[in-house]
Amino acid sequence: MAGTLVSVSEIVRCHFCPVRFSLERKLEVRESPRYTIAKQVSSHLGGDLDAGAIWEEVAAILPEIDPSFRAYLNASVERCRSGAWRIPAETEVPVRSDRFGIRGLVDKIFDEEPSFAITRPTESPAIGVSTADRIRVAAYALCLRESLGIPSGQGAVEYIPSGEIRVCTPQPRDRRAVIRAAEVVRHIREGRIPKRPVHAPCTGCPYREKCHTGGKPLSDLFR
Repeated sequence: MAGTLVSVSEIVRCHFCPVRFSLERKLEVRESPRYTIAKQVSSHLGGDLDAGAIWEEVAAILPEIDPSFRAYLNASVERCRSGAWRIPAETEVPVRSDRFGIRGLVDKIFDEEPSFAITRPTESPAIGVSTADRIRVAAYALCLRESLGIPSGQGAVEYIPSGEIRVCTPQPRDRRAVIRAAEVVRHIREGRIPKRPVHAPCTGCPYREKCHTGGKPLSDLFR
């Protein structure tokens, strides 16, 4: 599978709706301003959280950012000040699983469990972590075990806007979902036509009116 590696982000998108993924997979995916901000705030956790200095870094990374996002950064910094944040051993580490054909970039790796963390630009859910983040953690855990020999049983999710970190222990269903979605991504790359899931998240989808039945040719959705 080395030549057909699927990214963790592709797995997450395909898990929720393979039809939408197939339609959008060739579109350029740009890093959102909120994600850029969350990443920079995260890089300073456990140290001095200087909102002005972090904003300068964000502006250097994303020169076209709208100044209105400064409020999002300031609020995130304030909420993160009270947290007890660990210092990672390494950051932005590329990992992969040739066995399952998965690749990704882990935001942080630690010497103790939870052995890694991912950074998110969204508010923390009422309980636990979101379904998408459970999939992310499960995928990265598979890659860490194979590429770095880290038998990780847990991962952490940094919800930067909330100033919270949540621990996630992937379950068998999460790992099954990762392996299944990775396979569907490869099938779509081969030109196979996916069907709309029974519980597809259609609300707000730009293809909702055209995609009302599964298994139709993708070209029909553009007519």
